[in-house]
Amino acid sequence: MGEQVSRETPADTARPPDHEDPPRLTTNLKGEQVSRETLAGVVREHAGLLAASLVTLLGDFSAAEDLVQDAVETALRRWPVEGVPDRPDAWLFTVARRRGLDVLRRESNYRAKLAQLTWSAPPAPDDRLRLIFTCCHPALSRAAQIALTLRVVCGLSSGQVAAAFVVPESTVAQRLTRAKRKIAEAGIPYRIPSDEALPERLGQVLVVIYLLFNEGYLSSTAERAQARNLVEDSEWLAALLATLMPKEPEVAGLLALIRLHRARGAARFDADGHLVLLADQDRTLWDHAAIDDATALLTRTARTYRRPGPYQVQAAIVACHAEAKRFADTDWQQIVVLYDMLLHLSPSPVPRLHRAIALRYVHGAEAALAELKELSQALERYPLFYATRAELLRDVGRLKEARQADERALELTANPAQQALLEERLNWS
Repeated sequence: MGEQVSRETPADTARPPDHEDPPRLTTNLKGEQVSRETLAGVVREHAGLLAASLVTLLGDFSAAEDLVQDAVETALRRWPVEGVPDRPDAWLFTVARRRGLDVLRRESNYRAKLAQLTWSAPPAPDDRLRLIFTCCHPALSRAAQIALTLRVVCGLSSGQVAAAFVVPESTVAQRLTRAKRKIAEAGIPYRIPSDEALPERLGQVLVVIYLLFNEGYLSSTAERAQARNLVEDSEWLAALLATLMPKEPEVAGLLALIRLHRARGAARFDADGHLVLLADQDRTLWDHAAIDDATALLTRTARTYRRPGPYQVQAAIVACHAEAKRFADTDWQQIVVLYDMLLHLSPSPVPRLHRAIALRYVHGAEAALAELKELSQALERYPLFYATRAELLRDVGRLKEARQADERALELTANPAQQALLEERLNWS
């Protein structure tokens, strides 16, 4: 891994001075292989807690993060063979402490701190919150925020982060190194922001989670159509944040938004991996219990706080789609109103494009095309703009222009599922 502490002896065989062993491994699995989903869930749950503990105790973000990653890598090697420990948190803590005692040869006071580390109760919830806000400090670049959050809070290695975003591991390692150096040099505090700074900082956290979800839901790379692990990580982060900050309505809004989208995951792609548009999806495959739960969360949040925000409004738009039994039953007038509200709260060309799509079903294709004219410059590199324009042009019989728009969309997208859909359109046109 690009940023691991130097390895004098393997972490899974090294023994600390007092010869302590990690808590025993569970035997109730009877030798059965532990599923990747189980391992990922356990790691996500406990790695962030361990990082929060070590940062609190050591006061050294970079060293604590290295120790956590070493413990996670050891777990991912051993748990599939030996089973998940009865106490995964204590097991990870012991391996991290052992590794620190064996290979970290830095300041004497740091070594003294390591030597004094003993297992105790898990950190308080606000320790995890401090860690999230530290990773997502606005002084860091957005790319660094995402990489650092995935690695430290989600417990992924730099190699796993690189695989998730299909970039070289060296690129991720450089981002992480710069981010940790920035944290150290700028004296970024490991704490929850003041009440005055909280809205801005919380916004950064939500943006990172939202970007993670978007990349997972429909990948921007050529290697895959979607990345379920990123979607799962984004939901986990949103749920954690909702637990830690239950009185922030936008946190609940983002969580509801992610869950509403995930609820129709089984219908988004066909057996061949081709993208299925919303109008053509088999709605019996949707998770209607999840839709009901997410909608209830959104309704409860709106009634309790009466502070609408962009994520709540986006979730309400998705809920309108999810509640329609058939595509023909969609309340497009309500969706247009919600997009108007969203644009008032957070003006952006992409929501304007989606509003134009909804407008097509209220006032017709010509009205929607008129809206798109004003977006041509802002979205000149956005494939969905051209794919939408092609649909509208076909509606009004301008077939040659529609084909040109689809060809431009195909040029701009790298997603294989989107490419297949556009190629199919072009073959039929």
